[in-house]
Amino acid sequence: MTTDQLIVFTRYPTIGQVKTRLIPALGAAGAAELHHRMTVHTLAQVRELQQNHALTVTIYFAGQQHQSEMVAWLGAEWQYQRQVTGDLGVRMATAFADILQSGMQKVVIVGTDCPGLTAAIIQNAFEQLSAHDLVLGPAIDGGYYLIGLRSIRPELFIDIPWSTDAVLAKTMEIAQQLHLSTALLPSLADVDRPADLPVWELYSGHYES
Repeated sequence: MTTDQLIVFTRYPTIGQVKTRLIPALGAAGAAELHHRMTVHTLAQVRELQQNHALTVTIYFAGQQHQSEMVAWLGAEWQYQRQVTGDLGVRMATAFADILQSGMQKVVIVGTDCPGLTAAIIQNAFEQLSAHDLVLGPAIDGGYYLIGLRSIRPELFIDIPWSTDAVLAKTMEIAQQLHLSTALLPSLADVDRPADLPVWELYSGHYES
């Protein structure tokens, strides 16, 4: 039985409700399509990882969609769980608590905004959790694209200035106060704003406009 769990945070690609900061550049439908493609791209890396690494994968989804709609979109091969209501910190802390209390020993959360995320990087995250309490994947914008834990640490998600360039620094400050050994993965770029679209081009060859 595997004790490694990967959680993927995403939401259904409802037009006008996803990638809203990209709507001025791509339009509402284009932004939703890009979100769809980035989610599919991320899950392709997860499938590659599963070829060599035994782990359980759960997609934690935000929004009002039913699980059946998520299955119709992304397939029945994954487990699904609705995210709780609250800010990103509350949602991640709850997901970690749910999974760690279920008996998993290493838990990693990723989003779908980072096209540079690879199976090898996720694999490295799990390996680092063998020797560290916390693993973080720094995003170039000052946040993080991946976080991994092997015990519940709710303090890491409280009073974090989400969606700012201070997220990673504040998280690491708290980790130091908690005396958590921390491993850092390679820095990668998220795709959140129109200026980030060339990052997606590097991995897709083009994007819809």
